[in-house]
Amino acid sequence: MNHLDVQNRRVENGFRLTRVGVTGVRKPVVVQRNGRHNHVTALIDVFVDLPSTQKGSHMSRNVEIITEMIDESVREKVSSLEELSGKVCRELLDRHEYASYGEVNMVADYFLERVTGTGRRIMEPYKLMARATAKRGNGLMKLVGVEVEGMTACPCAMESVREQLEQRSPGLSEQARSLPVITHNQRNRTTLMMEVPEHVDIEADDLIAIVESSLSSPTYGILKRDDEAKVVMNAHENPKFVEDVVRDILGKILHRYEDLDDSVHVTVRSESEESIHKHNAFAERITTLGELRASDDQ
Repeated sequence: MNHLDVQNRRVENGFRLTRVGVTGVRKPVVVQRNGRHNHVTALIDVFVDLPSTQKGSHMSRNVEIITEMIDESVREKVSSLEELSGKVCRELLDRHEYASYGEVNMVADYFLERVTGTGRRIMEPYKLMARATAKRGNGLMKLVGVEVEGMTACPCAMESVREQLEQRSPGLSEQARSLPVITHNQRNRTTLMMEVPEHVDIEADDLIAIVESSLSSPTYGILKRDDEAKVVMNAHENPKFVEDVVRDILGKILHRYEDLDDSVHVTVRSESEESIHKHNAFAERITTLGELRASDDQ
């Protein structure tokens, strides 16, 4: 005896839902890129829209799709999380025939080799973000994002300290006045995301490099005394507000991706955990490359 799925029952006086699906699915993924096999654990969310006439979405299909696409990626290889997200997104629309919109989000921890100031090579953690969205009958858009942790040194406190030191020692030489002085430091987390058409390739390692070079200094999991001194000196020679971090990244994005279309979306978000305050400092810009290029105050 055939039974009509409860999900397929028609709803009277219902409302369309923008996104329904599953969140927090954890799966191992192997990404082959730049000659490396990157084994990551991805946290995956998948959604489709739901028409007003349908009672529910077929949730089990979502997990089946994720599992099948992950297994296939091991056999056929994928070069990025966003590529895998795109494949899952297309399959969502194929199997949810009632849906007109599909969305896949993936987040994963990621490691890159870094060299400290004294030449020590260590693996440092970052976070990768990927998203694919598609409307039935239209092209697929993908998002590439990274989260980088480093440090900022406060320029405001540095100037205040410099003024007090000069008041204490009026005879300071010009050379001494030009040296960086003590200030308070902040652990900084900065996110950079770019949304592009499916055919455009963005290298996540490049985004990480852009963010890391825009902080007062990178930070490292293991530091010996000489390394610690170099990190502190580098940060104090390069004091930054979170506003400076975001603006520096935007400038580097314009330079690095001058060939990309004006429609490319860019999000830069930076937050510094204050050390002498009980609040954090935050700055953000959500824009397009076209808006940035048209700015009069670049």
